[in-house]
Amino acid sequence: MSFNEADTRAKLIDPALRERGWREDWIRREQTPGQFVQTGSGYERGQRRTDYVLYLPVQEEMVPIAVVEAKPEDAAPDAGIEQAKRDARLHHVPFAFATNGHLFHETNLLTNAARGPLPMRDFPKWEALRARWFRAGGETAPLDAGSESARPLWTPPREGARYYQRAARRAALEGIARGKNRILLPLATGAGKTWIAVSILRAVDLASQLRRALFLCDRDELRNQALGALAAHFASNVAKATARNPATNARVIVATYQTLGIDREDGDASFLTTHYPKHHFSHIVIDECHRSAWGKWSEVLRRNPKAIQIGLTATPRDIDTGDADHVDVAEDRRISANNYQYFGEPAYEYSIAQAMQDGYLAAMEIVRSDVWTAGTSDRVEGVEAERLQGAAVKDAQTGEIRDAGDLDERYAGSSLEQDLQLPDRVSAMTADLFERLVESGSPLQKTLIFCVGIQHTNAVVQALNNRYADWCRSNGETLVEPYAFACTAESGRELIADLRGSRRRAFIAATVDLITTGVDVPCLQNLVYFRSLLSH
Repeated sequence: MSFNEADTRAKLIDPALRERGWREDWIRREQTPGQFVQTGSGYERGQRRTDYVLYLPVQEEMVPIAVVEAKPEDAAPDAGIEQAKRDARLHHVPFAFATNGHLFHETNLLTNAARGPLPMRDFPKWEALRARWFRAGGETAPLDAGSESARPLWTPPREGARYYQRAARRAALEGIARGKNRILLPLATGAGKTWIAVSILRAVDLASQLRRALFLCDRDELRNQALGALAAHFASNVAKATARNPATNARVIVATYQTLGIDREDGDASFLTTHYPKHHFSHIVIDECHRSAWGKWSEVLRRNPKAIQIGLTATPRDIDTGDADHVDVAEDRRISANNYQYFGEPAYEYSIAQAMQDGYLAAMEIVRSDVWTAGTSDRVEGVEAERLQGAAVKDAQTGEIRDAGDLDERYAGSSLEQDLQLPDRVSAMTADLFERLVESGSPLQKTLIFCVGIQHTNAVVQALNNRYADWCRSNGETLVEPYAFACTAESGRELIADLRGSRRRAFIAATVDLITTGVDVPCLQNLVYFRSLLSH
């Protein structure tokens, strides 16, 4: 009778690895929380694991080098090779193995070379894999473990880091050690890009290689978030740049695009050029490098060509859209293309789908509502003027009632609520949303609504607050305030902390795009789009 997978690991694979020189403390299993899966008695965590992650000693630090996927004794030896290759990429290790305990297959991800089946008595010893990793292959430069540029790679990360955070950090530092100074890291929103960036800068600093660093982001909230994370290591050596204080004496400066004058194509970048001369920074982190016009904020990179430049982004590699010719789609594609052209292929990628599968981000259910397309086409792509006959239509700028004869023949989906206000549509959409909240348990659910403009945002907030007040009166519930609030550049920003942490107020935030760039709201239950979407 053949061994099952567990017995194959214990009785065949473990002894074979030890015989080939892999010590017990160099062999680890990586396990993630996993998604919730439905069972007969409810829901359970479906944990995801990597059978073996093999580590080796380098410069007194243990570094992962390979993954091994185990299968039952009677399985084909290469049955798990694709899973091994996927896990190897996720862990950022160069070698992937699959085995049934007797034979193994191997893929070298540095060269894409594969070999096998081979007997387990020929499984590579750790010295051999170490030498192959340093030699690298293909377009990857060799790695000198004792070089100055490699020193940050051997500094241990802080305890408690998730496997992909360690992998992204290591990928960036390994790229630097191999001679690259442009590193691109696309990771899912909520995956901890700020932690990774801080960890990279910390490693460089511990190796005594950080002269001056710039952490650049596009929102005050992200700037404050980065300041808090950086202060844990750099203490008083980190400071934020403001219009009144460029913080030129700080070793780590946190600034926004707006402060440096590089947030728009017509920005003059005078703050940047006045206070920070060319070659001022040794390390630059561009947070959310897909957010602003690439051509302008890249000025800070061009002025510091010798700096280590790290771009963080949540933009997917492939943008799936319903209108490839739309101006916003074209701009997204241009910025993404510029990112890849400038930084090169990503050093490491971690998608939102993978984060959900691992259980680090909540799995989502996408719900479409026909009610929300009131007065428009099913895809919210636009509306013909004749379909607005008899509907209340207001000018978005003046608030005046628009006569049907004064309307354009057609309005794009993005123009609704931007050029035309449709009170009936707002009423229908907010009523439908509120009913869904009540039906799914309670109207007191942390919810973020993306609106079209400030007037639209205010109208949505007012409608939701009115519905909530009516619901409280009808059900004898105590009214909490604020319930829904507008979070725009003009107001509501002070309530973000309540949205993030309080369970007694500030349940619904309606915004245009103020908090789309990575502000952490870990308790968020619903993302709602009351605006036209280009993606499927």
